[in-house]
Amino acid sequence: MTVTLMWEARAAEGRGGALLAWALERGLPALTASAAGLERAEVFTAAEDRVLVITWWSAAPEAVTEPERRTLPELPDPPQELLARAPHRWRFHRVESFP
Repeated sequence: MTVTLMWEARAAEGRGGALLAWALERGLPALTASAAGLERAEVFTAAEDRVLVITWWSAAPEAVTEPERRTLPELPDPPQELLARAPHRWRFHRVESFP
């Protein structure tokens, strides 16, 4: 089964570039270095200096549905000075896929 993890953060005023750099140079490499089952990772930006990281994993459904069994690694928190608020995190499992 494929489990998708989404991580989204909003940068502090004027820190969007620094938050994106952190995600690309620190956050994602830290996640992928120790990650078994990682299928794919993508990084996006959006209005209001938001950074979104989506990762896809081969994992059991319990990685989404049972909090005590969430063994997939999460993106670490960036330095507080880069953030307007704490990052948001969501977990999903794939129901259907289209070409």
